[in-house]
Amino acid sequence: MVQRRDDGPGDAERSEVSGRPPLLSHDELVRAQAETLDTPRRRYGVLARVLFTTLDTLYGKKRTLSKFKVLELVARVPYQTWEQVAYIAITHMHNRVGLARRIYDRVRESREQQDNEQWHLLILEELIAGSGKRENRLYYFWVPQAIALVYYHISWLLFVLRPAWSYRLNADFEDHAEHEYMYLVTEHPEWETTPFDSDFAADYGSFDSVADLLRQIGHDERFHKEESIKALANPRFH
Repeated sequence: MVQRRDDGPGDAERSEVSGRPPLLSHDELVRAQAETLDTPRRRYGVLARVLFTTLDTLYGKKRTLSKFKVLELVARVPYQTWEQVAYIAITHMHNRVGLARRIYDRVRESREQQDNEQWHLLILEELIAGSGKRENRLYYFWVPQAIALVYYHISWLLFVLRPAWSYRLNADFEDHAEHEYMYLVTEHPEWETTPFDSDFAADYGSFDSVADLLRQIGHDERFHKEESIKALANPRFH
């Protein structure tokens, strides 16, 4: 049975526009990991391949928590872009109440997904700090900020020109992240018995192990990917 994070009073009737991924049990997470590993990656577009090559060049092909932190810094950007564009659209179309409501539903979805990516970032930061690893500030703070800035403008431009392009790029990005997280877990069997103890557990979710935590994050990325693919059917607000 799939569990869902508590959305608070009154949210149940609005679940159809929620961008919040389901919280899975251990058995469900193990099955989700197997499904991802058995599923071929998407055929990534040119921009996605350039982004992944850039990250591999700067941070190496080896999967590390620090590299995944950079991924999460970048992952929030499209949702920020869509939310801001949607608010501008509401400003211009508020007199068309039905359309304004549909746009606002998109805003809520984008905000939920952006917040979910934010929890990923904070939890990874916490894991890295707990490991005692010292990161180069240039490579793990300033360079990711620059990449995120460029990615923001690309996502914004694509969305303005043709929203489907922006959703497709995000689906590529999330598919890549989904597979990378699930492969990361297979590379660290010791995490199966490493307890997950976090200041953010009450906000994000509690898990028996770090392995299950990372499986959940990987499944979150699948959820975001599927939301972007679903948006391709109706990429504009109409």
